[in-house]
Amino acid sequence: MGWPRVSGPGLALLLLAQAGLVLYLRRAPPAPPASPRRPGPTHVLLLSSWRSGSSFVGQLFSQHPDVFYLMEPAWHVWVALPAGSAAQLQMAARDLLRSVFLCDMSVFSAYLPRYPSLAGLFQRAASRALCSPPACPAFPRGALSSEAACRRRCGARPLGAATAARACRAHSHVVLKEVRFLGLRALYPLLADPALDLRIVHLVRDPRAVLRSRERAAKALARDNGIVLGTNGSWVEADPGLRVVREVCRGQARIAEAALRRPPAFLRGRYRLVRFEDVARAPRAEIRALYAFAGLRATPRLEAWVHNLTHGAGPGRPRDAFQTTSRDALNVSQAWRHALPFAKIRRVQELCAGALRLLGYRPVASEEEQRDLALDLVLPRGPGAFPWTPGPQAGPEEEEEGEDEEAARGQPALPAP
Repeated sequence: MGWPRVSGPGLALLLLAQAGLVLYLRRAPPAPPASPRRPGPTHVLLLSSWRSGSSFVGQLFSQHPDVFYLMEPAWHVWVALPAGSAAQLQMAARDLLRSVFLCDMSVFSAYLPRYPSLAGLFQRAASRALCSPPACPAFPRGALSSEAACRRRCGARPLGAATAARACRAHSHVVLKEVRFLGLRALYPLLADPALDLRIVHLVRDPRAVLRSRERAAKALARDNGIVLGTNGSWVEADPGLRVVREVCRGQARIAEAALRRPPAFLRGRYRLVRFEDVARAPRAEIRALYAFAGLRATPRLEAWVHNLTHGAGPGRPRDAFQTTSRDALNVSQAWRHALPFAKIRRVQELCAGALRLLGYRPVASEEEQRDLALDLVLPRGPGAFPWTPGPQAGPEEEEEGEDEEAARGQPALPAP
């Protein structure tokens, strides 16, 4: 039987109805209110951007004996679909995260077709849980792991999806680190999902420091740059116009504003903003607060490890752009002030003015201010610095549009702390 024919007026009416449906779906709430969830693991998404210290903070979670941790599982989505844009890939990335949060590791089979197991999992050695039984006997459950030793002892060992799932289910917390979301709206269904107990740790860093770190890891970021800029699969290593930095600043400001200014009901109490500079200055206090937010407890061994990791000698630049090494974290957080020319700093401040104001970073007006380390550029947080703002709740579609406009204009979305 053939398809029914539609006349010209009928086709126009059909298209009009379809357009109305699309408009309705765009304006509809992205997720229903969260339903009571069943008892189960706690899920934490460490949400950040490239070169913001997320590998370091990720290790603070990974080394905890109660945590199953994976570093950037959505990396596989971006590698498999490099011609897509960041906006186009966020739904596939979100669905992958949900599967992994629920310890369903079979989802990776779609992204690792050439591997008989999960041996090709991105940065597998960064997960203490995958370096311990039942995944690999390199380290006992309660011991601190080493990426180099894990790579050496477990790298050639097959890792099946069922074994990885057992390792995941053996922990009370599942923590995933991601840098590939430039907005919060795509994650709303996860926050409202009754099968998950999702909390978001949003790690940010001074955009000027991010630029300096990005320049040192330009080759490693070329593919991701292209996806952020929507270049249809072309890699972008050089970024003289700082277009990627601008998009990253907009994304981080968009996430923070959505959570702090007009949070949906299902986000309240599930979001914590963390600045890398605060972690570098007071690592033990910040880690204790992070653990408390996630429902974890610090141990003396972990606190000593954190101290040693943040009080190394010199910059400790790793060979691998994603490797975590012992460094003087406070000096690293301010290295950009001597490494970048003021003209470039001034341009970053113009492109990221809204993010600087919203996140509590002071701009510099001259090269003298830039070089003067006695001038503190990280504004104090204090009580009420990052409040839940009272007032009428905007609809999700208004929220998203407002964030884009404010980020583009470089206007502060909240009063500076």
